[in-house]
Amino acid sequence: MADTRIDENKDLKEEIRERYAERAREVSEQQKTTSCCGNSASSCCGSTQAVPNDKTARGLYSIDETGELPREAVLASLGCGNPTALAELHPGEVVLDLGSGGGIDVLLSAKRVGPTGKAYGLDMTDDMLALARENQAKAGVTNVEFLRGEIEDVPLPDESVDVIISNCVINLSLDKDKVLAEAFRVLKPGGRFAVSDMVYQGDVSSVPEEIMRSVELWGGCIAGALGDDDYIGRLEKAGFVEAEVVPTTDYREKYGHEIEKACGATLPDDVNLVGAFIRATKPHAV
Repeated sequence: MADTRIDENKDLKEEIRERYAERAREVSEQQKTTSCCGNSASSCCGSTQAVPNDKTARGLYSIDETGELPREAVLASLGCGNPTALAELHPGEVVLDLGSGGGIDVLLSAKRVGPTGKAYGLDMTDDMLALARENQAKAGVTNVEFLRGEIEDVPLPDESVDVIISNCVINLSLDKDKVLAEAFRVLKPGGRFAVSDMVYQGDVSSVPEEIMRSVELWGGCIAGALGDDDYIGRLEKAGFVEAEVVPTTDYREKYGHEIEKACGATLPDDVNLVGAFIRATKPHAV
């Protein structure tokens, strides 16, 4: 099914890139307002009219965390979790955020690893990178570097990172196996994979093709989500151990109407859509 979707949506990557570029431009234009509403279509964990605002971001992050960041970094957050809390970062570690967007998780990571550590943010969208660098300057955080690139081809050397985080981005990739292989490559032995993502629970094969082929829902982190068992299997195939998927937020009821509106189909009763923490470890060298 995954290969079919990729073949039938050859311009999907550009669609996704433009959606997130549009979100970055919206945030830049609304810096002084309390509204984040716009006309763009669905984004991770819901529409841009419902998700990237202070109230929602604070549901994922503590007020202490968001209070230390530029408001634009909070507004640009389109995630479905708080991977910086999951990762249990330590001073001196090197962190890589796959699909770093406006930089919220990179900036939080940089503070946690301290001046002896470093946080990289990787994104393929120029507008998001520009916004993230502006947020870095406003926050006065120096142990950060934002890189332009794709999560299927990470521009860092082998075994150079202690922790990989990501916030509702891997589900957007058309080649998730390549993403996980790259994550394994750049992690040091013993390094940790700790991401937030959308996943399906239940019989994913019963999800209607109208949902799985929808460009709208792929850009909204729904159509491209993996089943929980499939996610674990792909991590193990990449070489990871101790892989687990821990559900955190039930999104079926909240976003069921958006699914039906986008493609006229509904999730079957035996399938659920959740936000989850996904953990895994790269084995130590033998």
